[in-house]
Amino acid sequence: MDKLTWYRVLAIAILLLLCTLPGVWAAPAPATTDYTTTYTITLQKDGSALWTVEYRTPLATGEDLNNFGNYSSDLDSVYLPQLEDLMQRSVAQAAVGTSRPMEADNFSGNAVVQTSPTGKFGVVTYSFSWTNFSVTDGGLTIGDAFAGGLYLDKDSTLIVRYPQGYTVASADPVPDQQSGDGLIWYGLRSFGPGEPQVVLAGPAFPVLPAGLVIIVIIIAAAGFMIYRKRRPDPGPGDVPEDPDDHAYPLSEADRVSLEERIVQLIRANGGEQFQSEIVKVLGMPKSTVSSTLNDLHRRGLIQKIKKGRENLIRLVDGSG
Repeated sequence: MDKLTWYRVLAIAILLLLCTLPGVWAAPAPATTDYTTTYTITLQKDGSALWTVEYRTPLATGEDLNNFGNYSSDLDSVYLPQLEDLMQRSVAQAAVGTSRPMEADNFSGNAVVQTSPTGKFGVVTYSFSWTNFSVTDGGLTIGDAFAGGLYLDKDSTLIVRYPQGYTVASADPVPDQQSGDGLIWYGLRSFGPGEPQVVLAGPAFPVLPAGLVIIVIIIAAAGFMIYRKRRPDPGPGDVPEDPDDHAYPLSEADRVSLEERIVQLIRANGGEQFQSEIVKVLGMPKSTVSSTLNDLHRRGLIQKIKKGRENLIRLVDGSG
């Protein structure tokens, strides 16, 4: 078989391998061993999956390189459409079997020549997305979409990758290798219908961080309640002081003088005046005026009457 014909047979074999129709998965691979194929299914949290098929073959001669170039030139026009057509039909059949709406889209393919210390290789990669490939039930479960099972040729590998934070609850058959976030099966292997079946447990609820948050909230609330209980209640009609308003100490003579000025000011305004107006007229710190008014109030010379958010200061009859 010449190389160009062999590449075409290989492409059809890849398409048959991806088909989910009963019985097709067991289709024989091409009778050649100078290639490797890796099938990677990357599971997503929403139940979809990204499928990638990578085929790698050595390019030992100039003829190999030319044949690979011919194959590459036909990839977009011939092989990728064949893959898309077959997968659309296969996914539709799987949707009927699983009673879940499914769709295959985002098909792509490329072919590149790679050079490594072991030689030159032709690498062909196909990829597509499969919607609702997994069952989402708090975790992820796959397998029911494989109506006819799977077939892996001798030099083929199947890798199932899962999202970070998920853990493997069960895998049937047992994978040949488990590494990080991936389960790996090597060919030659024939899977039965519904296989491989993988059950993944979803991420556990972060109990410790949530508990710490609750504890912090409780402590903060308790501290606030203690602060409120220890804070002295404001006197009748008191208005909270301006935090930037600092009283300065008064001598006894200054204090008496300020009291007299306040009493005269209130009397000049008919015997009552708002505290804010007294502060404004005197041009003194709010806290100084407030402290003096508190002294006058304790001695029974004035009354403090709450009016909305302000204090109305009223002279007591006979004061002054």
